[in-house]
Amino acid sequence: MRVLILCTGNSCRSQMAEGFLRSFDPRLQVFSAGTAPADRVNPLATAVMAETGIDISAGRPESVDLYLNKAFDYVITVCGGAQESCPAFIGEVKHRLHIGFDDPAEATGTEEAVLAVFRRVRDEIREGFRNFYDSIEPLIH
Repeated sequence: MRVLILCTGNSCRSQMAEGFLRSFDPRLQVFSAGTAPADRVNPLATAVMAETGIDISAGRPESVDLYLNKAFDYVITVCGGAQESCPAFIGEVKHRLHIGFDDPAEATGTEEAVLAVFRRVRDEIREGFRNFYDSIEPLIH
């Protein structure tokens, strides 16, 4: 089963979601991309994922353009911007879903306050994608 997770920058939410889905089931082919990819994965996203035992440090933001001609069972947007500007795919897309989350990169305040937002969003992503995985798990071959 092939899953593409889309966000605007592909630096936080989509990278975390990709990490969780890969950890739930190695049979899944999981990719993430952005409609306007950032230069790098947000280091705080990497740090809070490491707290769960998932290493996303090798992730690199990629453009959704790299995936437009590929087939996917699911294309999932995780932010409103990507949902609104989700491009047309040339390859077959069986299902499109939106599972939205706040952007932790917009958090302000002390380092601890910002980390708390990253942890909250990380935990929401884990729960949202666990629910998604539980719904598709019987279909995985």
